[in-house]
Amino acid sequence: MEPEALGAGDHFKFCIVVQTLGSFSYYPNSTSPPHSSYLSTATVFQGPTSFHLIQISTFVNNTWAQNQGSGWLDDLQIHGWESDSGTAIFLKPWSKGNFSDDEVTELVDLFRAYFIGFTREVQDRVNEFQLEFFLYTDPFVIQVTAGCELHSGEAIESSLRGALGGLDFVSIQNHSCVPAPDGSSRGQKFCALTTQYQGISDIIERLLSETCPRYLLGVLDAGKAELQRQVKPEAWLSSGPTPGPGRLLLVCHVSGFYPKPVRVMWMRGEQEQPGTQQGDLMPNADWTWYLRVTLNVAAGEAAGLNCRVKHSSLGDQDIILYWGHPTSIGLILVAIIIPSLILLICLAFGVLRFMGSQRVGHD
Repeated sequence: MEPEALGAGDHFKFCIVVQTLGSFSYYPNSTSPPHSSYLSTATVFQGPTSFHLIQISTFVNNTWAQNQGSGWLDDLQIHGWESDSGTAIFLKPWSKGNFSDDEVTELVDLFRAYFIGFTREVQDRVNEFQLEFFLYTDPFVIQVTAGCELHSGEAIESSLRGALGGLDFVSIQNHSCVPAPDGSSRGQKFCALTTQYQGISDIIERLLSETCPRYLLGVLDAGKAELQRQVKPEAWLSSGPTPGPGRLLLVCHVSGFYPKPVRVMWMRGEQEQPGTQQGDLMPNADWTWYLRVTLNVAAGEAAGLNCRVKHSSLGDQDIILYWGHPTSIGLILVAIIIPSLILLICLAFGVLRFMGSQRVGHD
């Protein structure tokens, strides 16, 4: 995919955006730090809450490149980027935060111009940054992550990192460009290049220290009804693949819970069992989460074990499932009986309709 041509207005926008290293949070009309009314949102959320943008740019040769962009609130994606049309995708009604439609349109235009200019800058500086080896062998990927994080006590930390092929080579720390220790000379050359743009330090400082926190607090306020919801988990037990002769793999599934923090334990009485293995927290399509926790035990020791689930939505009423408990068998029977009943009812209706049509035909 070849980059589009830049118009005269786009050249001006790109000069601003390329200096910001692609931060979507550019807010040209804001001259003040985050309003105090938004800071009250910080007390609602427990632990750090962050907003960050991810850019993934893939370069195959001198003429073909692809840019991908997304915006994330913690682990939840709230923005996407349609690379073919150069437009932003807002995945939630509140994804714009407290920005007006005009401001969002300006940001999208800037981000589009940034992608076009970024592609051309990289392709023009292949030799300068010693990327010709990557360009003429395998495609190389540049990744940029920029954002801010809100901690309890209203402390806000901002960051920006750049990586080549998954390895960090530059970051922004204390409003200064810092090459990664193991980023070879590319990070140093990149930081030297940024100093050629007048005012770049002030722009980055404003974007990361003022604009990003303002957007973060605004979007937390706009989406609080959904972000602060409590959804109770569902849990069930199963056995996994046999780990060996005379052994069982007990599996506790927990799904459909929100927010993300959860604790799942295999217990005997009140004693947590050693050897419990927790899988990765996986997102469901409805923004809830799924977790799988296993325990490898001798077959004769499975009796009396239970899986305990603790989650904020449950209060003090933990979910406790006992291995081999009749409840587990009952759930399996329900899962079998209910579909069977539905099938029988459908067949009965089909027979009645057929007999009715036959009767009408004889009349």
